[in-house]
Amino acid sequence: MTSLPAANALLAGQPLSATAEAPRATMDPVAARAAADEFEAVFLSQMLSHMVSGIATDGPFGGGQAEEVYRSLLVNEYGRLAAAGGGIGIADQVMAEILRTQEVER
Repeated sequence: MTSLPAANALLAGQPLSATAEAPRATMDPVAARAAADEFEAVFLSQMLSHMVSGIATDGPFGGGQAEEVYRSLLVNEYGRLAAAGGGIGIADQVMAEILRTQEVER
């Protein structure tokens, strides 16, 4: 299974680092579901990060690098929670496509 940072890098069009885990083919529906759920979580995190990027960080805590890091972690967790709570239906489509594509390739 691809890790969340590796999946974020793929979505952002960045190359995977040498330590990143590459996706593996699977005909296992449980593994396909897990990969599809993780994809949906990453997708939702990316959407949410664009939504909160325009929010000013000045205020009682003054913004800064620490607040940016915290915000990115918070947005990633929001994406995971949204996907775990049913998401927006992307995981079902991705799972079906994973299984369909690998069925044809074999």
